[in-house]
Amino acid sequence: MDWRSVNFDWNHARSFLVTAREGSLSAGARALGLTQPTLGRQVASLEAELGVALFERVGRGLSLTPTGLKLVEHVEAMSEAANLFSLAASGQSDSIEGNVVISASEATSAFILPQILLPFRALHPGISLQLLASNAASDLTRREADIAIRGFRPHQPDLIARRIKDMEFGFYASPSYLAGVDCSVNATDFNSLSFLGFDHTDMMINELNKREIPATDKNFSIVCENHLVQWEMVKMGFGIGIMATSVGDNEPCVTRVFKDIAPFVGEQWLVAHRELRSNRRIRAVYDFLAHKLAR
Repeated sequence: MDWRSVNFDWNHARSFLVTAREGSLSAGARALGLTQPTLGRQVASLEAELGVALFERVGRGLSLTPTGLKLVEHVEAMSEAANLFSLAASGQSDSIEGNVVISASEATSAFILPQILLPFRALHPGISLQLLASNAASDLTRREADIAIRGFRPHQPDLIARRIKDMEFGFYASPSYLAGVDCSVNATDFNSLSFLGFDHTDMMINELNKREIPATDKNFSIVCENHLVQWEMVKMGFGIGIMATSVGDNEPCVTRVFKDIAPFVGEQWLVAHRELRSNRRIRAVYDFLAHKLAR
């Protein structure tokens, strides 16, 4: 190795990494216990040392440039190695510590992950978990999350994906709602049935029609993008809503409807950045989730 080729200051690289993780100089400065001007000078010095632009300003925050996105992966590996070096020096190399961000849908985050992650906390108390509950897919290439549970297979070359157990979805309504309607495919007044939909109700209508359920946009008088709010409205008697059968079949406040039709089946993929290969804490969370979600 030509040691003379390493022509940058590690402290400057650390400043770059923390700024990238935190999203702004002010947040990065707080994380490192520095002043914002000091952190800004260190990042600027690294850019000068490397001869590249690492950030571009977006509103009040910073966004990584394409070059910054490539380089941050290497600095992440350097950071992990430095952490392991420190742990080994203090005799703690067998422990795994640090933060891992998991992104999953609202329903998965609320009803499935808690019972999985509770025993994980007992196994790895040094790993702190951050859960991003959103139906929007987090961008792992931009470090919005370390691990994601998704309903589709990603195609970015920098991501590692494993298909896990598919998820079935059914339709549910409360007994109070069902008491006043004819909830059958052949109902004489099917248009009077109220379905709770997301903002993309056409997709649900098409899937219902494929199963010979004559739903139209007239049936979707209530639309709510937040699945947890929607599910509470189903339990209160607003109408018919969709939920994973593993959740809905175990909810005493609702009854499954359209039992004779084939359930919706959605793929599930466990996704991580390729850093998974070298980061022990992310690997520990990923492998644990893969084992539990496959059951």
